[in-house]
Amino acid sequence: MLNNNFILNGKTAKALYEGLAKDAPVYDYHCHLCAKDIYEDEIFTDISSIWLGYDHYKWRTMRFAGVPEEYITGNGDGRTKFKMWAKTCERLIGSPLYHWANMELETYFGVNEVLKESNADKIYDYCNAKINEDKLSPVKMIQSSNVKLICTTDDPIDSLEYHFLLGKNTDKGFAVLPTFRPDNALKILNDNFVEYIKKLESSSNIKITTYKDLLAALKNRIEFFRQAGCVLSDHSLESLIYLPGDFDEATNIFEKKLNGAPVSVEEAEKYKLYTLCVLAEAYKEAGWAMQLHIGAIRSTNDSMLKKAGVDSGFDIMNDFQIAEPLAKLLNDMDKKNALPKTILYTLNSKDNLVLASLPHCFTEDGVPGKVQFGAAWWFNDHKEGITAHLKAIADQGMLSYFVGMLTDSRSFLSYVRHDYFRRILCSFVGDLVDKREFADDAAILEEIVEGICYKNIVRYLGL
Repeated sequence: MLNNNFILNGKTAKALYEGLAKDAPVYDYHCHLCAKDIYEDEIFTDISSIWLGYDHYKWRTMRFAGVPEEYITGNGDGRTKFKMWAKTCERLIGSPLYHWANMELETYFGVNEVLKESNADKIYDYCNAKINEDKLSPVKMIQSSNVKLICTTDDPIDSLEYHFLLGKNTDKGFAVLPTFRPDNALKILNDNFVEYIKKLESSSNIKITTYKDLLAALKNRIEFFRQAGCVLSDHSLESLIYLPGDFDEATNIFEKKLNGAPVSVEEAEKYKLYTLCVLAEAYKEAGWAMQLHIGAIRSTNDSMLKKAGVDSGFDIMNDFQIAEPLAKLLNDMDKKNALPKTILYTLNSKDNLVLASLPHCFTEDGVPGKVQFGAAWWFNDHKEGITAHLKAIADQGMLSYFVGMLTDSRSFLSYVRHDYFRRILCSFVGDLVDKREFADDAAILEEIVEGICYKNIVRYLGL
């Protein structure tokens, strides 16, 4: 099934993939890998720990198939976990997980059989022998995937110890850079907000008693991250209500929270958006790009949150309206000359046309695609979702300047998703050429395909 022409429809798609996309380097500019794991580079113990230890995509499907939690995030033995996953996987018709799982087995372990319950024991033993024989570790997985850049996701209070250590060791052939994600400083309604401000105070060595102090502490950490090579920030916008505020209002709201007074939802939105605008200006001064991930509803199941923790597969997409508040937010930044390069992501595909068209309202001379509709994210990174995403960008503007794919993953095996994306991309472009809807111009096609695979993000981030 997974032969070299997998998903490649037409002669042009095959030629573009073989000649340009297949061996292109990977720049994974947004993921959730751990810098400590990369630095320590410990050999994996077994296939189950690699495959099932970090992947909430797999956990969701296993739960839906009725697999007990003991064999998902619990203490069940590795062999049984693997067999439970195999039984689930063989029935995932139409799911990207079916493709990814079998691509991962073939790419990293040389397994050319489709995973099933009936061959799970054999494949489990074979993969574990391969791990032991080849001493498979995070660095080996990264290098074998031709990865040149990994951008992790890091809180402002993080010491970045392992990023600095990795930065001193430049012989691995890839860079690991932090990404500044200050969500905890903006989510003022969180129960642990005041406790978090104390941690920020400690990491920045700035006493935080006023809103002005808070901004100083965050800017201090931006400079610290910049010294570690950071080129990106990231924000999760789980709500987006346009309620413009000013410095005095943000000050009053912040100090109310520190003093134990209640803060309303409207006040929280004002505080968040005003602070985000201040940070955007700081990002622009630092030469960073800003990422806005819009529309997650997190931890919908309270009992499972207590049992399995956050980021365990109980999040879904939201369905609020984003067009007007997002346009006004970007406009506020732009009016102050404080809009950095910005990548927008939506978890709900109903917003594809909004996010494909909005970037054309905020341009800058000499900067192709300053505002981007980022990769098909999370619930959208399957074949139909990626194709719809590419089509929306092409329909509304310029696909050729799109900054391409990312893994958004916690797993070291997820780099096959770049290959999966590239196959879909080549089929999308190749189909237009084969139908004579775009010229069969080798030089232009090379520029487009290589640009989307990796060159656009390299230019965009100034690497």
